Amino acid sequence: MAEQKAAQPAAKTETHDPGFPEAFLQFMRGGWRDDPLAVSPLPEVPNYAKRRNALSEAFPGETLIIPSGSEKVRANDTDYPFRPGSDFVYLTGDRDPDSVLVLRPSGSGHDAVLYTRQRNSKDTDAFFRSRNGELWIGRTHTLAEKSTELGLETAPLAELGPALAHSAPGRTRVLRGIDPAVDRAVLAYEPDRERPRDRELAWTLSELKLVKDEWEIAQLQAAIDATVRGFEDVARVLPADRGVKERLLEGVFALRARHDGNDLGYGSIVGAGAHATILHWVRNTGVTTPGELLLMDMGVEGENFYTADVTRTVPVSGRFSPLQRQVYDIVHASQQAGMDAIRPGVLFKDVHTACMRVLAEGLNDLGLLPVSVDEAMTEESTVYRRWTLHGFGHMLGIDVHDCNNARNEAYRDGALQEGYVLTVEPGLYFQPEDELVPEELRGIGIRIEDDVLVTADGVKNLSAGLPRSADDVEAWMASQREAGPRLPG
Repeated sequence: MAEQKAAQPAAKTETHDPGFPEAFLQFMRGGWRDDPLAVSPLPEVPNYAKRRNALSEAFPGETLIIPSGSEKVRANDTDYPFRPGSDFVYLTGDRDPDSVLVLRPSGSGHDAVLYTRQRNSKDTDAFFRSRNGELWIGRTHTLAEKSTELGLETAPLAELGPALAHSAPGRTRVLRGIDPAVDRAVLAYEPDRERPRDRELAWTLSELKLVKDEWEIAQLQAAIDATVRGFEDVARVLPADRGVKERLLEGVFALRARHDGNDLGYGSIVGAGAHATILHWVRNTGVTTPGELLLMDMGVEGENFYTADVTRTVPVSGRFSPLQRQVYDIVHASQQAGMDAIRPGVLFKDVHTACMRVLAEGLNDLGLLPVSVDEAMTEESTVYRRWTLHGFGHMLGIDVHDCNNARNEAYRDGALQEGYVLTVEPGLYFQPEDELVPEELRGIGIRIEDDVLVTADGVKNLSAGLPRSADDVEAWMASQREAGPRLPG
């Protein structure tokens, strides 16, 4: 028992905690029952094992280190809710902070060991003294319970240092930038290590994530379906005849995300009026105005961290004005052109070109392009981008911007493959201060974003539960308002 206590981290306390007189300590140390957790292997354990095997095959004979990350301070002695590193959870399914997956070479490939914090159990004073103790945060897993649930060998986090010390010099790779303590520990044993070796581990993991299996697609579909319900919730409380705060709408969607999933997949963008022209408007301090547009970029993160990423732009009053509809139709046509272009073997950048050409043609019809469409589309020009700064989309999965460490030749300059999931999200944004556009266009921002799966012969729109065309959006707004507000359930 003394060895177990010695392996525990120091008690996490806060400045306003009361003291612990000896009589109180003695009283708290006894009289507690320790019930076991009823655990069984997670159904997705074979998926995680398959992914670890694929990573093992990419780096034979090398030690691979993938941490989950640590809790981050939000303010003073309060932390942000913890969310494990995506690559770590992709390989393990574990959700705890300060855990580290180590793949060590063996005769059959690699042995996987999960180094993780031990319980602040009732055998220790940390049970009640530490803010990480079970009296504060609830029952946590023993090493054996976690091993059963994840199908992984587990070991105390305190043993990670000695394990790293025995790694072969020059044959170790670590996923950097996730846990500074792990980065420092590896450098302590390999001070002359080459960083490119670690970058290769990062891009290999990203490229393994490009093709989604059936389980992953189901996770994404569940998150997207919850997102559709969240957009419906918002439309049902959006008045047509008066303004409401952007943060009210943000909060209504967040309720759905917490009820139907794990959380939001990213900070919701709720841009009323001219705020829709600010690409990453997340302050959400504005108010809707009848007659103006409302852009909402929101996504539910599912229970296993796969996330949706959907945008809709709707008329607050329920009807587009003629000019709003004209711009909306350009963006919708651009998005459709991108979807029509998607199929296995098509270059990612060619989908971008298909979307952007339609936007450039629309801008030309509006009289805004200073050059011809063909000239605007050349690499030497791209002046159309003044009104659409971002690309057509990105990969989607266990991260909202999934696979970002992949090499250009496998992603941005590469060809799409069956099983890829990506967003298609063209937009046009006319800033209020832009003197190169007519006054009536200033302050209009429109983006339409859907999440699509590359299939054997084309594309499947996973977020087709929300309307895209102007007519369908208007009809949808009317039907949601007629149905009235609802609580998740």
